[in-house]
Amino acid sequence: MNEDPSALLPEIFLAVAAVVAVLLGSYLPRQRQWPVRLVTALACLAGLVAAVVAWGQDETVFGGSYAIDVATNAGRAIVLAAVLITLGVSAGEFRGAPRESELYVLMLLAALGTVLLTGANDLMLLVAAYLLASIPLYALAGFAKDDTGTEASLKFYLLGALLGIVMLSGATVLFGVGGASGYAPLRESLGGAPVAAVAVGFVGVLGGLLFKVGAVPAHFWVPDVTEGTRPPVAAFLTTVPKIGGVIAAYRLVSSALAVSPVDWALLLAIVAAVTMTLGNLAAFFQQNVRRLLAYSTISQVGYLLMAVAVALRSDLALPSLLLYVAAYAVTNLGAFAVVCALPKTAVIEDYSGLVRHRPGLAIALAVCLLGLVGTPPTGVFVGKLTVFTAAFDGGFAWLVVVAAVNTVASLFYYVRWIAPAARATDVPAAAVVDRWSAGTAYAAATTSVALGPLAGLLLATFGGGLVLM
Repeated sequence: MNEDPSALLPEIFLAVAAVVAVLLGSYLPRQRQWPVRLVTALACLAGLVAAVVAWGQDETVFGGSYAIDVATNAGRAIVLAAVLITLGVSAGEFRGAPRESELYVLMLLAALGTVLLTGANDLMLLVAAYLLASIPLYALAGFAKDDTGTEASLKFYLLGALLGIVMLSGATVLFGVGGASGYAPLRESLGGAPVAAVAVGFVGVLGGLLFKVGAVPAHFWVPDVTEGTRPPVAAFLTTVPKIGGVIAAYRLVSSALAVSPVDWALLLAIVAAVTMTLGNLAAFFQQNVRRLLAYSTISQVGYLLMAVAVALRSDLALPSLLLYVAAYAVTNLGAFAVVCALPKTAVIEDYSGLVRHRPGLAIALAVCLLGLVGTPPTGVFVGKLTVFTAAFDGGFAWLVVVAAVNTVASLFYYVRWIAPAARATDVPAAAVVDRWSAGTAYAAATTSVALGPLAGLLLATFGGGLVLM
């Protein structure tokens, strides 16, 4: 049994940084808490280095409850990179704020919970990681302490608490019929368990994970929270939890439920189809850019779940999922960075003439939005293409057709935003520009494009199987 704490260096860096940030924030002047931001960035960079060093060393630790393999290391790297991008987005708005240190502490704890979700190899650890990844987010949603933020936080909390109970109940049922909470023994025991009981348990656990990723039918919090909270916080909330949620779902179905009698693949395929379709339809006529991005993130989850549905049917499922979620994280954060860079713009019409007055931001916006559609040569394009291929290989040709139709349809509402921004009108663009967010938008857009040509290398890096025991 491996109980070496050094195997968890990225997680330890995040936990220690959260404690240091709390202490540091308590002693620093309320208007000069930038050292906490520096501590957060250093912890993320150290965690990234540790994740890269640990790459290829597949093992389980602490009684097999936590797996360290390609999915965990990729999840670590993507989460930590996403937190670094979020720091760039939030630095301008929260610099000098009285509660700046609290913001970064909550982000560190949520990131830690998300990373634990990616490696959870035991139902009890999965539930614990869910709680750790959720509770800080409820506080983040209401961080502004205004009416919209408070309402969003309350809705977010109530739905999260409900689905947390459902998830714990599902885990209890699986434990009862499987006789264990670890994925390895469950894999052996669930094959002969009653189908109805396994189905109830799986649906319960899946309900909690669908809440984390913002998929149907647990998606109701996404638009209200995205619109109601501060834009940098919305960027974090709509991106980071998805990374842990989809990887945790993939590990659950491909490890614990690999030989179960439940047809979870069909259920996930249906959820994926409904999620992408509902997200796209709801985004069509949104005028508020944050609500548009909220429904966009819902539709993107549908594409990600396609890879989870074929976890045991295609060798391309895991590499394509990891590539897609990495490209999505960078591209979605880049789109939010443009929104954060223009704090006085809220609806699509406010972006009219952006290319004339802020050409760099207009280009970054177009790159990120077209990237979310899946336009070459962005990383999302390759991720979406490989996910479609994996779904087709897995026998879900009908799902690929649904996804292709949804992809074409999504172009409509993204172009509705790009078109006025690209039009050289005389409408004055927003005078206030957040330089931190603008710089982050340029970097994210460039990275989104660079991930396309690098996709072959990334797919090879993300290759390999999951460690079960």
